[in-house]
Amino acid sequence: MSDTLSLLDDLITAARKAGADAADALLLEGCSISVGCRLGKLETLESSEGGDIGLRVLIGTRTAIVSSADRSKAALAELVERAVAMARLVPEDPYAGLADPEQIFRGPYPEIDQFDPTEQTAEQLIAAATLAEQAAMSVKGVTNSEGAEAGWGHYTVSLVASNGFSCCYPSSGSSLSVAVLAGDAEQGMERDYDYTSAVYVGDLRTPEDVGRSAGGRAVRRVGAQRAKTCKVPVIFDNRVARGVVGHLLGAISGPSVARGTTFLKDSLGQQIFAPNISIIEDPHRARGARSKPVDAEGLATVRRKLIDQGVLTTWLLDLRSARQLGMTPTGHAARGTSSQPSPSPGNVWLEAGERSVVDMIGEIEQGFYVTEVFGQGVNGVTGDYSRGASGFWIEDGELTVPVNEMTIASNLKDMFLSLEAASDLDIQHGTDAPSVRVAAMTVAGA
Repeated sequence: MSDTLSLLDDLITAARKAGADAADALLLEGCSISVGCRLGKLETLESSEGGDIGLRVLIGTRTAIVSSADRSKAALAELVERAVAMARLVPEDPYAGLADPEQIFRGPYPEIDQFDPTEQTAEQLIAAATLAEQAAMSVKGVTNSEGAEAGWGHYTVSLVASNGFSCCYPSSGSSLSVAVLAGDAEQGMERDYDYTSAVYVGDLRTPEDVGRSAGGRAVRRVGAQRAKTCKVPVIFDNRVARGVVGHLLGAISGPSVARGTTFLKDSLGQQIFAPNISIIEDPHRARGARSKPVDAEGLATVRRKLIDQGVLTTWLLDLRSARQLGMTPTGHAARGTSSQPSPSPGNVWLEAGERSVVDMIGEIEQGFYVTEVFGQGVNGVTGDYSRGASGFWIEDGELTVPVNEMTIASNLKDMFLSLEAASDLDIQHGTDAPSVRVAAMTVAGA
């Protein structure tokens, strides 16, 4: 790690000598393997190893970023030359700039347990994918497979800046997924999937469990039909409910607020969810999918309540959007080697409620239990929500027939205010939620 930081420090020094007023350098490196299998045969095998350096330079308030995968002296000298030359030509940005020295995080780093030293081989990944697909295909009613995929990787993030910030930390990740088809030409074909991902290989669900779940999900959907158009309560299962939280995160992103292009632009400090709803962010959660000790601008990351008993408490701010809004940055900056920093949250979850999904379903006379949504019909400016959906019809407090080719519509403001969380929260991903109930949505079908 010391050699890497010295390399980046030398790059910063060279940029300053070439005329940059300030600079930072980011190195993302690692190794990864991914495989894809279908019907018991290996279809794809990809392996990669290497790194990419991104140099950002500032001349006054002019900024340029250049990246390269070549670490030779000649290539790095050219990188500096190109970055400084570009910075002299681009328009000024009054909000650009590195963090002030008193803003940067000085340590000690929080313990996030983000690196699993276990290495996975291609053979192990192929075996896991094969087992997952076999388990899915063994479910009665499954008739075909779209395949199974498995992946593993080790990564290191290194960042050095001319304001005195320097950090280097490792991370790892593994994943497994499978998708299958059920039914036939007479019944109709239905597809579903399941997956698991984790920082530690040992935290993954077993291939057999993932496969059986995917197969069971697909079989349950066979014979789906369209329901009549109506306005009814809607329950999003926990896999889909994560997307509802994701819409909130997009709406409170600093750049959108600064541009006025979010339906929540005037909602800071206001009640936007029901009083029993709280949404937590914890970038320091051990083995969290989005855990990180600092943000991409060298600022501290902290646990916070984004929504506290229904009240919106904060925007997600990097330095630039904070300066635009005249606010304090919140340590949410993320970036790649060829991109400017922009806000991105850490591990986020909607806290579980007290009632079970079964209890929620049990009180609904007519309703829609949504297990999948598709399409991009969400307007971030107005909050209008309209997406394709499939799942199961609720009648007299029970799940009855599978339904598909449906459209669900409302406005996110109304959905948030009527949201009720179930008790089935399972924290596995970067954004998590229990199943949630929305009091009423327009459901369009037959």
